[in-house]
Amino acid sequence: MLEDSALERRELELHEIDSPQSVPDFDSEPNARPSSPQVEARAPVRPKSLPPERPTQPQEGQPVTISKKPSKGVRRGRPVVFAIGAMLLAAAVGGGYVYLDYDEHFQSTDDAFIAARQSALAPKVAGYITAVPVTDNEHVAAGDAIARIDDRDYRTALDQAEAQVAAAQANIENIDAQLQVQQAQISANEAQVDQAKAALVFAEQQNARYQELAQKGSGSIQNAQQYSSQLRQQQASHASAQATLRLSQRQIEALKAQRNSAVASLAQAKAQRDQAQLNLSYTTVQAAQPGRVVNLSAAVGQFAQPGTNLTMFVPDQIWVTANFKEIQLDHIRPGEPVTLAIDAYPERALRGHVDSVQPGSGTAFSLLPAQNATGNYVKIVQRVPVKIVMDDPPTDVALGPGMSVVPTVRVDPTPSLYERLRGWL
Repeated sequence: MLEDSALERRELELHEIDSPQSVPDFDSEPNARPSSPQVEARAPVRPKSLPPERPTQPQEGQPVTISKKPSKGVRRGRPVVFAIGAMLLAAAVGGGYVYLDYDEHFQSTDDAFIAARQSALAPKVAGYITAVPVTDNEHVAAGDAIARIDDRDYRTALDQAEAQVAAAQANIENIDAQLQVQQAQISANEAQVDQAKAALVFAEQQNARYQELAQKGSGSIQNAQQYSSQLRQQQASHASAQATLRLSQRQIEALKAQRNSAVASLAQAKAQRDQAQLNLSYTTVQAAQPGRVVNLSAAVGQFAQPGTNLTMFVPDQIWVTANFKEIQLDHIRPGEPVTLAIDAYPERALRGHVDSVQPGSGTAFSLLPAQNATGNYVKIVQRVPVKIVMDDPPTDVALGPGMSVVPTVRVDPTPSLYERLRGWL
């Protein structure tokens, strides 16, 4: 009797567990617990549409187990999932191959920046600044004035130099006039020589005639002596005329030497005048080439010393210095096309080309180059600067030294698979 009643109570409990009404609502009552732990672990909730299964009567003292059969819908859906997964895997592998093939045609680095030969503008002469016709970051053309220095002292020095030049030129003209006078004097002396020579010839003839008459007794000795004396006088006059002629000729040489000295003085005066003109031109600090004025420090009324930095100047001629890793230089050659992405203007894609590759790493030309001859040597991939020139740099934006750039060099001119596919599509 007791065994029959125990079996009936067990069947009643199993029937209540199989029915949906007997399942506790764990969401609404989180602290509720089923009455039997064994039944909680093994009793599934059956749908309302299916009738409850009547469990077999278990043996006394054995746990109650309920079998769970797999659903047939899950088995039917697995081939579709496998097919979709295979397609996704094939697409990923194909896309990865296309990307790697495209990436092999280019070399890129983010260690790149814009470079230029910027310089400081300074006056060469001292003086007070009277005008600064430019402002910060202004673009100027070649020859435009950056600052002006008081030029009154330098104009006075130029006037003095020009006066010295005029004096030297007047001295040369005076010597030229003396040369002309001396040349006329030489002509007169030559005429006197000719006259003395003619008188000498006549005196010689007279002396010879009267000497012959005196020897024959037809003439007096007095006349012979007289013409002999006249001959000696004419000889002396001829010698004096020749000496005067030579003196006049020597005077020409002296005047020519004076003229050479005056010419040298004129050249010196002209050099001083040219220097004065240069000093006057230095009072206007000008831009030697097109560019921009940066970090302007000049002010009106400031006393500028020679070499004082008035402003920094950045020329329009700029380029990109890209520090590629040495393992990237195998196919980088001058002339290869480059695409430039500037961080400040990400919407712009500039074009350029490789100009040159530095023959050595960047650290080799630094102030303190690395010394790798140590016992604890660790190999580090070096970076080599590559100069990239922009083909058509933009003029509507400000580009200057130090701005970050990401260059991409095309090292393989043949089209990649991606480019061919894009062309076909």
